[in-house]
Amino acid sequence: MKSASETVGGSSGSNRVLVIMAKAPRPGEVKTRLTPSLSPAAVTAFYCCLLDDTLALARSLSDVEVAIMCPDSDVNELAQLAGEQLAGNEASVVAQKGEGLAAGLTSVFAHFAEGQQRRIIAFNSDSPHLPHSVLEDAFETLAAHDVVVGPTHDGGYYLVGAKASHPTLFAHDGMGTSSALERLLSRARALELSVGLAAPFYDIDVVDDLTRLAEELRLAPARAPRTAAWLREWKEAVAQLGDASR
Repeated sequence: MKSASETVGGSSGSNRVLVIMAKAPRPGEVKTRLTPSLSPAAVTAFYCCLLDDTLALARSLSDVEVAIMCPDSDVNELAQLAGEQLAGNEASVVAQKGEGLAAGLTSVFAHFAEGQQRRIIAFNSDSPHLPHSVLEDAFETLAAHDVVVGPTHDGGYYLVGAKASHPTLFAHDGMGTSSALERLLSRARALELSVGLAAPFYDIDVVDDLTRLAEELRLAPARAPRTAAWLREWKEAVAQLGDASR
């Protein structure tokens, strides 16, 4: 098993880094807002699909170092999962310092920007359906700005990038609230950082998001094949329950 300082495949030395913010897929610890409608085991299986397809999306980018940032207790499990999924491609798995997503984001830029000028984007693990071009455009936007942010429709953000570490950028971040994006932009202004925006998108938090994603991936399953297969089975199960209740 790998420690926090070890990597799956090593470092590519690229000046573009995509860091996936992830947790080990354990029941009751991932995508918890879905559990009122789905069992913890189903949510965990779904999260595994999201993470697997997100890693595949990251791998599809050329000349990009791929990494995972996670809680210290999750490093070994995620290193194993990433190693299996990436099959020899490069990805580091790094333990964040501190607890919570804000601490994780702070750790991303403190770790990957140390001692070198690189474009670093932190990306959530539940948007594998994001078009490849959006990530490429975000890296290009970051070349001309201090920070790039990808807003979600619910007031949060699905990615954030920078070329240097700004320790106070995520302080008291309010992650998971409808004001997360507003707070981030306000702190960026206070730090006099220029901000560019990526295309607005949505991530997967509640069952309505599942329905939307299932319809999108029904038309284009290749965008996130494992997630598409899981959602197809989920929709069939929901339809059967509906038929049985009539």
